Amino acid sequence: MKTTLYMKILLAYLLFGLISFFCIASVGSWLAQTYVEEDASESLYKEANFIAANYVLLYEENEFTLEDVQTHIQAIDVYLNADIWVLDRQGRILIRSSESGVSQTPSVIEEFDPVDMGQSYYTIGTFYDMFSEEMLSVMAPISSNLKTSGYVLIHTPMADLLQARDHILNITYICFLIFFGCSFLILLAFHFTVFRPLAQITRAVQEYSTGNFRYLLPVESNDELGRLSASLNYMAAGIGSAEEYQKKFIANISHDFRSPLTSIKGYVEAMLDGTIPPDMQEKYLNIVLFETDRLNKLTSGLLTLNSYDTKTMYLKKSDFDINSVIKNTAASFEGTCTARRISIQLLFEDHVQYVYADMGKIQQVLYNLIDNAIKFSHANSEIYVETTSKNDKVFISVKDTGIGIPKESIPKIWERFYKTDLSRGKDKKGTGLGLAITKEIIQAHGENINVISTEGVGTEFLFTLPLSKKVPASTPDRGLAPAQESDSQQQYDEA
Repeated sequence: MKTTLYMKILLAYLLFGLISFFCIASVGSWLAQTYVEEDASESLYKEANFIAANYVLLYEENEFTLEDVQTHIQAIDVYLNADIWVLDRQGRILIRSSESGVSQTPSVIEEFDPVDMGQSYYTIGTFYDMFSEEMLSVMAPISSNLKTSGYVLIHTPMADLLQARDHILNITYICFLIFFGCSFLILLAFHFTVFRPLAQITRAVQEYSTGNFRYLLPVESNDELGRLSASLNYMAAGIGSAEEYQKKFIANISHDFRSPLTSIKGYVEAMLDGTIPPDMQEKYLNIVLFETDRLNKLTSGLLTLNSYDTKTMYLKKSDFDINSVIKNTAASFEGTCTARRISIQLLFEDHVQYVYADMGKIQQVLYNLIDNAIKFSHANSEIYVETTSKNDKVFISVKDTGIGIPKESIPKIWERFYKTDLSRGKDKKGTGLGLAITKEIIQAHGENINVISTEGVGTEFLFTLPLSKKVPASTPDRGLAPAQESDSQQQYDEA
């Protein structure tokens, strides 16, 4: 950053200052001098015409003497700080304001020709070498009866005009310095409001690239850079959480694969070395088959979740009666519920309720939720599956009166392989992927699923599906599955 963007801006700022100073010193100087010359020549030309019309003509009309004219132009000389001449047509200097009196032998300007000035009324130079320094010379004709009898010339030193030009330039330089100083304040403000936050963002990115996702980027403003910093902090926190989740995920996979593999390996080795006699091998082969089935379910669950993560899940959406799917799914648990004396109460707002979703995957969701509800319910208890419709949505609730979920575990139940210690100790069938798959399916439909649970009281899972436009007239129906019971009590198999 220091060798690229910041240095580029700093060099651009210095280059801007140099170019601006060069423009003022060259172009500005030329413009100022042109302005001063034109302003002075215009002013002196008016004075020359005034002298020619008011004094010299009175002399030619014999109302003034040369001495009278001399006296008046000397007064004007003091006011203008200029040398005033009166010439005849041959170039003889009749009157000079710089002299004390009228010369009896007037000097002659050699090669004097008024045509030399062209269409301009002023010229810059030594005026036919009459001066040792550059002068601004303005000439006005003395005319009477459409005839030119002479000329009035006013000469002012160019040094005075250059001094006026320099005064203007000095004012310009001061203004430029003030402007440059203000722009430096802008550059300083840029340093604190743009460059420093960018430098902090760069450092944060470097920290993140080394794996330090705990580095917190300070957010000091609410502008685009502030929002970018907040977004980077959020991203880093997410990546850090994902990294921790990945480590935990791998640890869980290792644990869930290692346990059945260890059992399989141990029993097979015991059978091979004769530790397990042939008459007992069938029992342990069934255990090996059971553990193999666990591995197969675990692998299938991982493949299912992987297909959801890679966005390759294809939903075969159609209009179907959600109540009918619930009835069929609940019926598949009849044997288990009978053995455990658990009853499933089906509470439907309408006889039929059509939704628009993937029927196969929604059936999988219902199977997972009802299976969990049965698994963690007490004997002689009830499970409620209820459907209601509101605002173009169908709300499906699966509620049990079982052991509930600990408060601290509720945010984690959607994580893959998450199971409480009690679940790991008593339930070896669960893979910890059921609720994770359930959530992925519901989210793939663009819907939400929530859980409400109180430890020792029970748990309710509630999810939504879009109501189909194909909703025929229906009548209320509240179905009731037979009461079924069981003696087992286990912790939830949370995602």
